[in-house]
Amino acid sequence: MTVPANLLTKYNQPVPRYTSYPTVPFWQEGLEPGDWANLFKQQFEINNTAEGISLYIHLPFCESLCTYCGCNKKITTQHSVEEGYIETILAEWKLYCDLMHTKPIIRELHLGGGTPTFFSPQNLKDLLSRLFERAIIHPKHEFSFEGHPNNTTKEHLQALYDMGFRRVSYGVQDHNPEVQRVINRIQPLENVQRVIDEARAIGYTSVNVDLIYGLPLQTVESMKVTIEQTIALKPDRIAFYSYAHVPWTSRAQRLFDEHDLPTTDVKMQLYRMSKKMFMEAGYHDIGMDHFALTNDDLYLSKRGGYLHRNFMGYTLQRTNMLVGLGVSAISDAGMGYAQNNKTLHDYTEAIERGELAVNKGIFLNEEDVAFRNYILDISCRGKTEFREEDLPLLQEFSFPMLEDLEADGLITWNEKELEVTEMGNHFIRNICFPFDLHVHRKQTVSTQPIFSKAI
Repeated sequence: MTVPANLLTKYNQPVPRYTSYPTVPFWQEGLEPGDWANLFKQQFEINNTAEGISLYIHLPFCESLCTYCGCNKKITTQHSVEEGYIETILAEWKLYCDLMHTKPIIRELHLGGGTPTFFSPQNLKDLLSRLFERAIIHPKHEFSFEGHPNNTTKEHLQALYDMGFRRVSYGVQDHNPEVQRVINRIQPLENVQRVIDEARAIGYTSVNVDLIYGLPLQTVESMKVTIEQTIALKPDRIAFYSYAHVPWTSRAQRLFDEHDLPTTDVKMQLYRMSKKMFMEAGYHDIGMDHFALTNDDLYLSKRGGYLHRNFMGYTLQRTNMLVGLGVSAISDAGMGYAQNNKTLHDYTEAIERGELAVNKGIFLNEEDVAFRNYILDISCRGKTEFREEDLPLLQEFSFPMLEDLEADGLITWNEKELEVTEMGNHFIRNICFPFDLHVHRKQTVSTQPIFSKAI
């Protein structure tokens, strides 16, 4: 289906990606570690069922700075930092395990960064082996990691495969040498081909490639080649992200000339052309920037109605708890969220004091839980049903906005339910937005956008 240009323009507004609700800008600073520990302990006792928990480990180190990147990272070539950071992660894991009345069951695990493959294969194996000693591994676990095509070795892939990993995601962003030069991420196409081939030869069942559109020096012609080259690699999944230019929060983005960024019109062309090429190559639009082949579990879970979404993005596992370990990592205890300190110094110092390193978060009330469920239903299932007790709030904030979405053919709805249309699947973030009561109630206007634009 071709997406009309006028709709892309109309809905290219700043909206959250909804990996949580309420979203991070509405969390409070100064979260007390003791308060979070009490909530976590309570919720663990309620939710540690046979489904298990999810675990995210943030490994922040990179050897070089990618100028487009807005992630929490630490640039260094000194690999001596690996062992000390691993010990801190394990100490933090012990603090969480001490709050649990029984061994946690790990259903889902993701290594993110930074560059997880900055760490040596042996150190990654050491970290995971010692972490698993305090846990039970679910027989249907799903383990994944992010790898850099330049430094992911066959030894990395084998070591993590031996630890139960079957999914890998490679940060590619763009294959064009000039674009790579300006964003300081040089990685020859043969390196990408090598790590994909090696992963498949070892036995990985799902390979994802991350691409970004809207980067400096990208043109319609250059992007067409990048998409053709990516499709030829035949990854099982493609994450196709819009570049968010936010130099006021990501200082590295000041290192290239803003005049090299594609215009809004060109960026729209990049989006429409690339999406069309993905679909013609057999990829299905899962929503929220993700595409998958028909044999991939992500597509099958979307089709089967059991897709889930959390801080790790789309996932097959509907666990009720997510434990985030490492600097800036985020945890989800079902009735609350907490984010760790964002600097290595503060994070390490807190763990050494024997405290959880959280410093920002929010505890949810009944209204938050209800509207989070609406947003999750829309982003994962493409439909939702409204609770009668929520009708006053829905009528005040959400329903007036739904009328416009329906007029544009993105949804069908009444006061009992909503369903996303085929066209609406291209605008999931916009369809979730009417249910974001925290944004709609916000009184002050920021001088800078809080969220990136949808396209």
